[in-house]
Amino acid sequence: MALEPVVICLSRAGEPMAHKVAKALGAQVHGREGRVDVADAYFPNALDYVRTLFASGTPVVGVCAAGILIRAVAPVLADKRSEPPVVAVSDDGAVVVPLLGGHRGANRLAKQISDALGGVAAVTTAGDIALGFALDEPPAGYKLANPEDAKPAMAAMLAGEGVRITGESLFDIPANKNGKVEICVTEKPEDGTEARLVYHPQRFALGLGCSRNADPQELWELVEKSLADAGIAQGAIASVNSIDLKADEPAIIKVAKRLNVPFRLFDATTLETETARLKNPSDVVFAEVGCHGVSEGAALAATGQGAVLEVEKQKTTNCTCAVARQSEPITAQKGRARGKLSIIGIGPGQHSWRTPEASQLIAQAQELVGYGLYIDLLGPLAAGKTRSNFPLGGEEDRCRYALEQAGKGINVALICSGDAGIYAMGALVFELLDRGPDAFGVSDAARRVEVISTPGVSALQGAAARAGAPLGHDFCAISLSDLLTPREDIVKRLKAAAEGDFVIAFYNPVSKRRRTLLAEARDILLQHRPADTPVMLASSLGRPEEHIRYRKLSELKVDEVDMLTVVLVGSSHSRLAQLGEGPRMFTPRGYARKIDGDLS
Repeated sequence: MALEPVVICLSRAGEPMAHKVAKALGAQVHGREGRVDVADAYFPNALDYVRTLFASGTPVVGVCAAGILIRAVAPVLADKRSEPPVVAVSDDGAVVVPLLGGHRGANRLAKQISDALGGVAAVTTAGDIALGFALDEPPAGYKLANPEDAKPAMAAMLAGEGVRITGESLFDIPANKNGKVEICVTEKPEDGTEARLVYHPQRFALGLGCSRNADPQELWELVEKSLADAGIAQGAIASVNSIDLKADEPAIIKVAKRLNVPFRLFDATTLETETARLKNPSDVVFAEVGCHGVSEGAALAATGQGAVLEVEKQKTTNCTCAVARQSEPITAQKGRARGKLSIIGIGPGQHSWRTPEASQLIAQAQELVGYGLYIDLLGPLAAGKTRSNFPLGGEEDRCRYALEQAGKGINVALICSGDAGIYAMGALVFELLDRGPDAFGVSDAARRVEVISTPGVSALQGAAARAGAPLGHDFCAISLSDLLTPREDIVKRLKAAAEGDFVIAFYNPVSKRRRTLLAEARDILLQHRPADTPVMLASSLGRPEEHIRYRKLSELKVDEVDMLTVVLVGSSHSRLAQLGEGPRMFTPRGYARKIDGDLS
């Protein structure tokens, strides 16, 4: 389980048990508003909130009826290989039921909870019931090389075929030298089959170095050859390690992804402390980066004082590789992670408009950065995380801060409303990254972080959906804020959009000091489209105070609009359809000609 579980409590009756469970797991209690007195965070709707947690990849432990959890997650069930655990606990703690993700931690959670409460874990997966363990869930520090064969191997074992064990014993099962299923535990590369499961103890750390922008294939081939020559299975590698100056080195990043292991970083000072244990110290390397060895030093730093260099530095023209081994499997990673900045658009407001990917990145983040109101909109999803609130107008400060925090190895989420790439922080982040330090950019460490942009529902899309289909034909978006864009440029764009007969979405239509540009835009548009052109005003989209209304273009008044309002102005072809629930705005694309042609 990558994320910590959350304990869900829906009533005062279950509150004492929820806190017992949370204490046993070291987890937070999230409670239903108005029905739970003491919790770390509160939510208004149980089904919606459990669904959001599940979509974000967060393990859910509910002190409630199992049916509630099932109904909550049913609409978003997709792939059992990636879904998080879901566990139900009865109010009295007598029964603990792993509902989903049995082999992804749910069975283990259920047993941990039942042991703490003195209850019964109602585990239903066949292997756990018959054998007391799951073949595809080995102990920490071991990796199953052929997980696709675990199911048929388990079926053979349940049919009484017997098991023979090669190497150390991982599971509490009697060995049978004539058994038809083999469990092989080895550091060496071995092939597995439906009758042979191969497990690798991850006792090795891989240290890498390379020239800037080295060919990824050159480094990968060096790694493959070095491991093969030493008789070390790729699955026995616990981590890829290097100096922090290489945090953004594509070749090394790709090796970590291909091996599916963490990429860990060490500063030069830490690597220099390993000099006495290096087999190939280099004064040239010291002069370049401040330590006498990168690949050997990083491998040793990742494994600790008892480790030995299993593979001394191997090199090609542009790359180096070394491997260190410790006596026990590596279960706790040393060094720091590569920093990560997720630029997240959470939509206009309501959580149901937030994408599952956005929720997942928020759940994974250690620190949330943004305008305080936007972080507040996350509700309980922000509970327990470091918050760094910035005021309106502090856009550059918040982007710089987020990047510099990520440069320290922290997983940071920069929270924006709507879509982060549309009149939001996305462009500013990349502009800062594109500038050098001498041009008021960010530090070298910040420039090396991983940056992810995830799509969000923009205010433009939200307003259009509420209206009907006003963007059915060509459209554009124009910000009326002249804080960053010269007024004459805005007017030039207004005239071009008016002449082009685009549907126009106006962002930042007014502010307390800026009241005239919207009226000027209206007058420009009236020169090119009818006075009765429909205009939609959408305020506080996706929030409880959402307010939708329509006006004729000639009757658009500035005083009806504020900074939380999106203004959608139709083209000369846009119109309102009068329906039972009220008017709906749409812009025909030209299908009428085809329909009329069919009629004729």
